[in-house]
Amino acid sequence: MRSHLLNETTADLYRRSVTEGVERVAAKLATTERPHTGISVDELAPVINGIDLDKPLADAAAVLDELEDVYLRDAVYFHHPRYLGHLNCPVVIPAVLGEAILSAVNSSLDTWDQSIGGTLIERRLIDWTTERIGLGPAADGIFTSGGSQSNFHALLLARDEACRLVMKKALDEGRELTKAELLPKLRIFTSEASHFSVQKSAAMLGLGYEAVISVPVDRNRRMDTAVLALELEECASEGLFPMAVVATAGTTDFGSIDPLPEIARLADEHSAWMHVDAAYGCGLLASPTRRHLLDGIERADSVTVDYHKSFFQPVSSSAMLVRDRDTLKHATYHADYLNPRRMAEERIPNQVDKSIQTTRRFDALKLWVTLRVMGADGIGSLFDEVIDLAAAGWGIIDADPRFEVVVKPQISTLVFRYVPEGGDIRADLVDEANLHARKALFASGEAVVAGTKVDGKQYLKFTLLNPQTTTADITAVLDLLAAHAEQFLGESLALHR
Repeated sequence: MRSHLLNETTADLYRRSVTEGVERVAAKLATTERPHTGISVDELAPVINGIDLDKPLADAAAVLDELEDVYLRDAVYFHHPRYLGHLNCPVVIPAVLGEAILSAVNSSLDTWDQSIGGTLIERRLIDWTTERIGLGPAADGIFTSGGSQSNFHALLLARDEACRLVMKKALDEGRELTKAELLPKLRIFTSEASHFSVQKSAAMLGLGYEAVISVPVDRNRRMDTAVLALELEECASEGLFPMAVVATAGTTDFGSIDPLPEIARLADEHSAWMHVDAAYGCGLLASPTRRHLLDGIERADSVTVDYHKSFFQPVSSSAMLVRDRDTLKHATYHADYLNPRRMAEERIPNQVDKSIQTTRRFDALKLWVTLRVMGADGIGSLFDEVIDLAAAGWGIIDADPRFEVVVKPQISTLVFRYVPEGGDIRADLVDEANLHARKALFASGEAVVAGTKVDGKQYLKFTLLNPQTTTADITAVLDLLAAHAEQFLGESLALHR
């Protein structure tokens, strides 16, 4: 079995095995005609469940043959121009090269003695990102597994910083306030269109879902700062503490960017931590033409970025950045076997000091290789392309009488629904028609779109992250959706006659 270990004696086997795997994937990419095959879970599950994992095939070629049947043939391919579903981007080749290298070397980014150059590369990329944001000379951060973890980490820091400040103020005033007494009084403010990880984070941090105050959005699906101001005032009048205001720069459903400068002003006025969830909109940091859409982000106390969304990186590649590196100490723990205090005194850079993870992949390498090959403008121009496409797509949908579109996009998401001619069809049937259209389209394998609810109604969603997608693709998918919806309504109305 030692023959399977990657080392100096098996380098040739490694080269042959990986090359064969790459050739299989390249062949699939070159011949894929649809985003996926349309296979159902009932068809595929018995095949996978029927494989005896205690009887290995031994030969890598045989395993690749099997993998063709259980994964490669039916996978959802995000590079296809008619994949318009979730926030999944096609990936750039330099990043895939970086992925291959980091997997083989297998550095762990928790301590210096497990990563060496990896530690310094990650730190340089953190500095590069904070410079792009404009967080200032005391900024720092850490790579994470994704936006949900980044948001959780930021809110953990916000919670403990709020506790520190409020408890210190109480002590200065001659009274003692314990953390247990304070936690139930902390509140987080975020828009009703923000990511659900804000609520989950509050629950995991011991604050409860009820600690999150949902702020309504305006007609452009951006946080209504007039309501935010009232909610913050009410919080203070009730003897509660505004722990954090979470602004979103690119909401999952609408791609909307909250009014960051005004939110920053209100957060500062109420001594609340300002966190910006820019998991989606972070690509604007590299945009040669649209960086101004993030004006105000530089005033945040923390920022989430997902390079695996709008920087065209493979999953996972995210980071949480902070304005003041000292706040990262709220997640620091010194273990004698890993990062004893003496290492900090000796100025040995250990990333575990900043992270809520211990063992951690060298995901930063993917972005490093990408920047060294393409440059920031190259990445940003790709994101600009999909934003331009979304603007054109909005015009197409808005002019099509079969559909209604919710809002003109700020970045690259379009939310719309099929509306039948006339107005005499029951609202629940229209909802069912839209839901059916999405499901039927997915089952056909011809395209993938997402869905959501707006004001209680069922809507469809194009998430445009592929520069290869064209307006012709958008028009074709709209026709397919309309045909599925019309067929459903026709059959449903016939049944009820």
